Amino acid sequence: MGKVICVANQKGGVGKTTTVINLAASLAVNQMKTLFIDFDPQGNATSGVGVDKEEIKETIYNAIIGESKINDISIQVEPESLGGYLTVVPSNSELTGAEIELIHLERREWRLKDAIQAVRDQYDYIFIDCPPSLSLLTVNALAASDSVLVPVQCEYYAMEGLGQLKRTISLIKQRLNPELSIEGYLLTMFDSRNNICHMVANELRNYFNSEVFETIIYRNVRLAECPSHGKPALLYDVKSIGARSYISLAQELIARNGGRTVEEV
Repeated sequence: MGKVICVANQKGGVGKTTTVINLAASLAVNQMKTLFIDFDPQGNATSGVGVDKEEIKETIYNAIIGESKINDISIQVEPESLGGYLTVVPSNSELTGAEIELIHLERREWRLKDAIQAVRDQYDYIFIDCPPSLSLLTVNALAASDSVLVPVQCEYYAMEGLGQLKRTISLIKQRLNPELSIEGYLLTMFDSRNNICHMVANELRNYFNSEVFETIIYRNVRLAECPSHGKPALLYDVKSIGARSYISLAQELIARNGGRTVEEV
């Protein structure tokens, strides 16, 4: 049964979507059947892999309100390059109205979990790209997940929002999903020339210890460019620092979960 990991941080601009796209693609290169669900109404993870979010007729919105099945709305990403190992469930602005509709539905906190349950056996990993808020959509993602991966931007205010996120995760564990755990904290947008980045990294490692991934995601021009080309970094420029960092993260994640990686690309 596939492991469900939501990528969450209520602070925007920390690299959630970049991490979902590139980590999922790197797992696919390691021959792991991987699905990622764009659960953000902005739909950036959808367009980030070359899917036109304005042209698609059905999205994750249709799945959580019970109109569609995930298998029916899934789209394979770069099947020729990634061998059919990577699939996306798309999103667009239609998801914005889902929170209002969810209020009146049965099992409103578990709608995403119920939708995922039918496909869990088909994948090794399932990622959920959360919106940058602690909304009912994020509650659904946390209730559906086995663990949470938290990207942390290496900047001055990075630690402030983590306390609120940890409190939210604690409440979800108490009330909705007692098995929820922290997959790890990921340092993103790291600039080795910036003292603040080193201070944040040290503070995070001192506080969360082994929960912090060894892999660091550095600021990288190629990584910033690839969304405009609709490709993961390893398909845009596999030799770039950003691509290599996410390949390393994928291998670290596989190792943490007791799996074996194929030879590094």
